[in-house]
Amino acid sequence: MSYISVRNITKEFKIYQREKGFANIAKSMFVRKYTIKRAVDNISFSINKGELVGYVGQNGAGKSTTIKMLSGILVPTSGDISVDGRIPYENRQENALHIGVVFGQRSQLFWDLPVEDTFDLYKKMYMVDNVRFKRNIEFYTDLLDMKSFIKTPVRQLSLGQKMRANIAVALLHDPDIVYLDEPTIGLDVLAKDNIRRFIHEINKEKKTTVILTTHDMDDIEQICHRLIMIDNGRIMYDGEISDFKKKAESENTIVIEYNGDMGEKADFSIPDSRIRSVKEEGRRKWFKYLKTEISTAEVINLLTFGRQVTDISIKEPEIEDIVKKMYIDSQKVEKK
Repeated sequence: MSYISVRNITKEFKIYQREKGFANIAKSMFVRKYTIKRAVDNISFSINKGELVGYVGQNGAGKSTTIKMLSGILVPTSGDISVDGRIPYENRQENALHIGVVFGQRSQLFWDLPVEDTFDLYKKMYMVDNVRFKRNIEFYTDLLDMKSFIKTPVRQLSLGQKMRANIAVALLHDPDIVYLDEPTIGLDVLAKDNIRRFIHEINKEKKTTVILTTHDMDDIEQICHRLIMIDNGRIMYDGEISDFKKKAESENTIVIEYNGDMGEKADFSIPDSRIRSVKEEGRRKWFKYLKTEISTAEVINLLTFGRQVTDISIKEPEIEDIVKKMYIDSQKVEKK
């Protein structure tokens, strides 16, 4: 049996329409007009214990609504949810004891208190015993490099320090599942790398199941093994990230810098219709091709045959590029 099971979940919201004018306002006291917004549309998926899952989609796609139903904040309109045998919205308190949540834009820390005092408050809230609390504080302080600011009031911390402290707070009670909503938003490259390594470490050490929602595709590629992609409340893809990149037909880019005058000749022609030129700057030229149509080795051979080359670099499509392409393709289908 799956650790997290979502079966045919739909969530609808009533949006009341407010009309202008005193007469219409008075009328709405007795008869109110509303429309139905379907935020999540009959989705199903299952997640095993210890999985690292990226849950991605555009703004308004249904990501946050799904997470809120999994955490017990929202009740689905129809369908069934089970998290480790519990129905989240029916067993909210028990469910809360087994999950941790981190929102990138919202802090769980107390503004005027030192970080260690916030930890003490959450220890009491989650009824964490002394031995486990001490062990976890030492573990997370070391892993997240918080020793230098653990006694500092939250208001004096940098954004990266606050995020590390928020993650530690969410994990103090050893939750089985962690929902991370944009955990690296606004952080610099070094801070992002630290957070990503930390998530991998807790998953390895404690077998914590992680569901990550983010717009940073580097987070998805570096943290997750599986991707669930949602659009307009419906799942567009659910599977391994490696398979996603293979199945999504997106172009590779190859950049070649030619030596001498070979690359600057006016009669330079592409020897195969499966390769197209997209940009050039003097001796440096950019080409695109589909791996499903022609191999990288063949592309290199065709573009370098009889020419002197000083440098070659190949860039495979990033997940963000593939996601954008899939969104555009799905919108074209809907318009038809």
